[in-house]
Amino acid sequence: MIIGILKEKPYERRVSMQPASISSLIQKKKVRVLIEKSAGDAAFLPDKDYDGIADGIVDYEQLVEQSDLLVRISTPDDDLMGRMRSNQILVGVLNPLCNMPLVKKLLNHKITAFSMDMVPRTTRAQSMDVLSSMATVAGYKAVLDAAMHLPHFFPMFMTAAGTIAPAKVLVIGAGVAGLQAIATARKLGARVEAFDVRSAAKEEVESLGAKFVQVEGALENSQAGGYAIEQTEAFKKRQAQVIHEHAVKSDVVICSAQIPGKWAPRILKKETVQAMSPGSVIVDLAASSGGNCELTERYKNIVYNQVTIIGNTSYTSTLQADASKMFGHNVMNFLDLLIDDEGNLNLNFEDEVIRESCVSHNGEYVSKRIKEFYTEST
Repeated sequence: MIIGILKEKPYERRVSMQPASISSLIQKKKVRVLIEKSAGDAAFLPDKDYDGIADGIVDYEQLVEQSDLLVRISTPDDDLMGRMRSNQILVGVLNPLCNMPLVKKLLNHKITAFSMDMVPRTTRAQSMDVLSSMATVAGYKAVLDAAMHLPHFFPMFMTAAGTIAPAKVLVIGAGVAGLQAIATARKLGARVEAFDVRSAAKEEVESLGAKFVQVEGALENSQAGGYAIEQTEAFKKRQAQVIHEHAVKSDVVICSAQIPGKWAPRILKKETVQAMSPGSVIVDLAASSGGNCELTERYKNIVYNQVTIIGNTSYTSTLQADASKMFGHNVMNFLDLLIDDEGNLNLNFEDEVIRESCVSHNGEYVSKRIKEFYTEST
């Protein structure tokens, strides 16, 4: 089998597999790997770093034509799908629950496509979990970005000029990104509070030295894979009031609450932003799915009533060297499962990881979750 590593779109500075992951995969499996020219340049991995590891560094057209399996982080465009053969495999981050047009194209072209962001969040699949890997990057960078925009220190300082109080940070959503944001803010010396509708998050939040903000009456679902679920209107009203009370006392608010396949819950209201202190900063990591803040604008930094609201959706590309390393390790472990020791494709749809990450095969849905989602949507 020949695996082709495609160059990403201009806005994406990561590369899907770095030399070390490719080397490990080749040692385990009887596969060949081709790299598109300049694929790793933006991640500070020039073509020479792949020499002696990959079987060739080729142009785009040659790579697509010769490869049996293609890997790219960014979603495929019409040109790539038009060039792909029906028996080729595509592995990427397709976000299928929020991209119906792409899913329909994959079905119509009869492309077998696997979406790494659909890998079940189970203990067995942890080594393939790109969502957790990239959320770690986003949570870390969000706090650093907030610190750069905040007109105050994060830590407490006791100086001859007086004492500077530590910054107050509120983290909304204590998933992987939220927990990393908590850890980073604490390391920078801030006082941190965190909110999450999942009661199981309380212990993790407190273990990082933050205070857990709890609103009674949240709905929880053990089958939701660790994610939050849609809440009742009564709970949302209580939640809005509690978050308002804590946000207006905070210098920084990091938003990271998301629900798979749905728009992000609007937790931070316009009225709350209006009541926040001038110079405060909001970083909305849920901007790609609408944002947790009512005023968030995707891809933009705006200032409303002297409060900076950051809608950055590409933090993972700003730490592209280590983000590529983490992503490549996830892909390597996924391909280890998808390819047998002789280098043949192992489409074992009895395996939960393979089945649930498969968006399309032979013009049909494979993932039960995706199939049910689109059946309910039509």
